[in-house]
Amino acid sequence: MSVISPRLAYYGDDFTGATDALATATRMGLRSLLFFGVPTAAQLQRVGPLDCLGIAGATRAMAPDAMRAELQPVAEFFQTLKPRVVHYKVCSTFDSASAVGNIAVAMETLGQAVDQSKPFIIGGQPSLGRYCVFGQLYAAADGEVYRIDRHPTMSQHPVTPMHEADLRRHFATLGAGRVESVDMRTYAQGVDAIAARLFSAWDNGADAMLFDVAEPQHLTAIGTVLAQASATESLLAVGASSVVEALGTQWGGAGHHTAHDSFAAAQGPVLLLAGSLSPMTARQVQAATSYRKIRLDPLRLASEDAVYQSAIVAELANLLREGQHVLAWMDNARGQRTAGVQSQALATAGGRLLDAVLRRAPVKRLGVAGGDSSSLAMQALDAWGLSHIARVQPGVALCRLHSDVPEFEGMEVMLKGGQMGTEDLFERFLAGA
Repeated sequence: MSVISPRLAYYGDDFTGATDALATATRMGLRSLLFFGVPTAAQLQRVGPLDCLGIAGATRAMAPDAMRAELQPVAEFFQTLKPRVVHYKVCSTFDSASAVGNIAVAMETLGQAVDQSKPFIIGGQPSLGRYCVFGQLYAAADGEVYRIDRHPTMSQHPVTPMHEADLRRHFATLGAGRVESVDMRTYAQGVDAIAARLFSAWDNGADAMLFDVAEPQHLTAIGTVLAQASATESLLAVGASSVVEALGTQWGGAGHHTAHDSFAAAQGPVLLLAGSLSPMTARQVQAATSYRKIRLDPLRLASEDAVYQSAIVAELANLLREGQHVLAWMDNARGQRTAGVQSQALATAGGRLLDAVLRRAPVKRLGVAGGDSSSLAMQALDAWGLSHIARVQPGVALCRLHSDVPEFEGMEVMLKGGQMGTEDLFERFLAGA
């Protein structure tokens, strides 16, 4: 493992979030690569020195025991790797529940890999319309900003609905203990005031520290504190890609934001799987006029209906071989798909579908919409990593797939969360920018 010594190592709780962190790190001037699991020595040798190493996972949809089993080898690997900061990358909405995707469980497990036992929680990401003010989380939707417990989507999430806006209370409910905060008034007083607030909280028995983030400048102050603190002892930082943004202000290269903002039009047919039920993804599907759209029946896809699955694979592969762009979308008009195990089973089935189609009709550009769908689709493919190509839109990255399978090596992949992107995203994915 001595072939690399990145200052930052992160685990993403789903693939879409992990790719956003990868894109952010690359844009901040950090040499970065995202692995689909704990990398082998040969893979580390192959990629060479890195500033930022990521591991994409699916703990967002796991029960606590499954999370511990997944994260324990990651923690052991990070102990060997010895980064200055270990980052548990979560969704910018912090949606999590005691029994599903419990962030506190991840904090406890990954905390074994660092010197500092008390995690740093970065509460907002203004670049994605997420704001944490006096501990309260807000998120944008359709041009408006809502308190997270009143957000039209996140307050009604089918698996992890957010009913508490105060992240200190939210984390306490998850089992993280007593969380205190650095509110935004402290930033105006300088880095020394932030450090003094931290020391005071630790002395008073706080178990973790939450940082307000209301504007981009706050991340510069937070990045300075994290960089200084990690110089003497490694630490765990929890949050969205704003953690990488904060550290990038200290560790990144100059002029980085002008790069990675353009990409070429697709060469050849494009395959896109829309597995998300979010209203934004539905609008994106409707606006995608350049694709041949194929309706997928959720129940039959996730069942043992081999005849149906074989027919769908054949139909999609034939269309791609004809040179058509194909958009396969989940039809939930009759409310067939529900939460929990069924959602994960459906996402797994979507991954198997992609693998089968791509082996019959390889494409140069693939898109997947939906956090669980993206995670499990990538796990189904015989591949081991992603590197960043360009930002398609804020929160949506275009990446290059790394695989030992010739049909998959070098394929361009877009993984997006259900809420991410504008209505014309799927068209832009074809046309380039």
